[in-house]
Amino acid sequence: MLDFDEELKRFKPSLEIEEIEDAVYREDMSDMADLIKEVIDQTK
Repeated sequence: MLDFDEELKRFKPSLEIEEIEDAVYREDMSDMADLIKEVIDQTK
């Protein structure tokens, strides 16, 4: 049987996740609200 407390002690986050997090903060990424706003602006 798994000992979850022991597993959590050994857990190390993937470097890829940290790299993705940095990329998200660096890049100007559009979310759905930005896309909807852009479509509304284009229809005017």
